[in-house]
Amino acid sequence: MKPYYQDEAVTIYHGDCREILPTLEFDTIVTDPPYGIGANKMQLGNGHRKVYRGEGDWDRKPVDLSPLVGLSVPMIVWGGNYFTLPAERRWLVWDKGTGDNDYADCELAWTNLDGVVKKFFHSWVGSNAKERADGDRFHPTQKPVDLMTWCIGFTEGVVLDPYMGSGTTLRAAKDLGRRAIGIEVEERFCHVAAQRCAQDVLDLGLAA
Repeated sequence: MKPYYQDEAVTIYHGDCREILPTLEFDTIVTDPPYGIGANKMQLGNGHRKVYRGEGDWDRKPVDLSPLVGLSVPMIVWGGNYFTLPAERRWLVWDKGTGDNDYADCELAWTNLDGVVKKFFHSWVGSNAKERADGDRFHPTQKPVDLMTWCIGFTEGVVLDPYMGSGTTLRAAKDLGRRAIGIEVEERFCHVAAQRCAQDVLDLGLAA
């Protein structure tokens, strides 16, 4: 299958990961799939800010992760508490620094990695819920680059994100000098991810 975008570090495919994944070679999976919490119907800022949520009901129900779980590769899956996954020792915890409000204090990632539970702090609420270099969020359930950089640090080799969204995992991998592959079913976000990954890496200590 012809890539939607490709450079020396990143390859992006537009399509259904269930069809594309078996054709790829990779070493690890780091991803943030739809949890099935209806994020496509939500609004930001306690309902005061409207954002583009994509077409259809992409977050109406959790995706089927069985094609991933059967793979014998290291794996990090955000939103792991929303899925039925094997019991494992190491979970990753993102402390979002939300403060005293109705937002979730943390998000959880399931992994099949060996080791103990680890926590990462990155404020991501209100005006802080955007990248310092990129500006506004590109995707309604976007993760910060710093967080995905931390996750990738637990892995080695070529990184695959089969639910790529706006390409944060790929951008983080490229900044680390790692090769990465992304798959996304919605072409709009393939375009955004390609633009983000095409940007030169700036060594300014900022999220790209």
